[in-house]
Amino acid sequence: MNFSYKNRIAFYYMIATAIIMAVFFSATYFVVHKTVMNKLDEDLSYEAEKHTREIKIKGDSIVFINKSELEEREHQEIQVNPVFIQLIDKKGQIMDKSPNLRSDNLKFNPVAFESHFNSFLGNKAIRQAQIPVEQNGKIVGYIVTAMSSQASISILMNLRNVLIVSYLIVLFGLYSISRYLAGRSIQPLQNVTETIFRISKFNLKERVILPQNRDEIYDLSSSFNALLERIELTLDREKQFTSDASHELRTPLATLRGTLEVLIRKPRNTADYEEKIKYCLNEIDRMSSVLDQLLLLARLDKNSNQNEAALKPLSILLDESITRAKAQLLDKDMSISLVDDQKNEKLVPEFYTNLIIDNILGNAIKYSGNGSKISIKIEEIENKTHCSIQDEGIGIKEEDLAHIYESFFRSDSLTHKHIFRKRTWAFNSKKMC
Repeated sequence: MNFSYKNRIAFYYMIATAIIMAVFFSATYFVVHKTVMNKLDEDLSYEAEKHTREIKIKGDSIVFINKSELEEREHQEIQVNPVFIQLIDKKGQIMDKSPNLRSDNLKFNPVAFESHFNSFLGNKAIRQAQIPVEQNGKIVGYIVTAMSSQASISILMNLRNVLIVSYLIVLFGLYSISRYLAGRSIQPLQNVTETIFRISKFNLKERVILPQNRDEIYDLSSSFNALLERIELTLDREKQFTSDASHELRTPLATLRGTLEVLIRKPRNTADYEEKIKYCLNEIDRMSSVLDQLLLLARLDKNSNQNEAALKPLSILLDESITRAKAQLLDKDMSISLVDDQKNEKLVPEFYTNLIIDNILGNAIKYSGNGSKISIKIEEIENKTHCSIQDEGIGIKEEDLAHIYESFFRSDSLTHKHIFRKRTWAFNSKKMC
């Protein structure tokens, strides 16, 4: 069925209700039908029992004792629903009958000894009762009583028609109401759909309006808004990543180009060529390092599992990083204080730890004044190794602190006071925390 979701809800609800109503209406009709027929059968059985006392058996014949009184009684009483009586022998031959039957005869059922069944008298519907007449414990014939059932059948037909018409009207009304309520219920879903149509990569700020009731649709809308948040964050990070990567690579490329252009302007001696070539090789190495970091960040963003087999003590990695920064420290006449309060030496991933230490230590040297001091401390707290690097530099803007874990984020280092200058990270056993 190619129905809309709203129409399907209304249709399925209508089908379920239609089945329940059909069972209920059918049960109602059959109960009324059974009640009406039982009432007729009780009246017919009563009449048969009553007239059984008014018959006599002569040999093989069964006749009324005083048929003239029966005929006179029929003329004297006004009977709205007259009773027809017929006497039959056991072979089905008519022995006698009430005067109101005239030339008509009641139907005989040779199969049943005692039964109630519907029949016709002329073109009129009747209900019959057939009761055996016994003599000395043997059935010698039957007394058949009948009564018009047209009024009862008319009542049953009217009830049936009313139930059918009511059934159709109720189903139509139920479908209309269900469709309206279903439309109201799925309105939040339509809002989600409309929002999806409006959203593009240039319009990720819009969000789905949450419904008032905290139901399944509320959870769906909340989940969709959370998805939009993640997509927006991912695209923002992609833009930032592209911008920062371009910035990181543009400078060494420009330096390489300028150096090579100066080198080819005029002939130079071997020493000049060697000096410039070494300088270019250093820039290429720096670009390779930047590219390695970019690839690393890309892999980390994808939550890929890296091989952390290369493990080293943290103190050794700190010594190596300080050694690599020795020239920068001497240029700015800076000193380093290293305190190691570890109880047990722990191993850490060499590559990632080097990346962290070089970055933080490089920033501490770059943004500190000449003659300042850098303090490094390693301590064990709650089975975790904490390493802190504290400098006396200009720090980071307070509003920029929330962005320090974003890749390639740069704070405006020239227009703010010293607010944040201590960097701390922790290692838990062989895994960084």
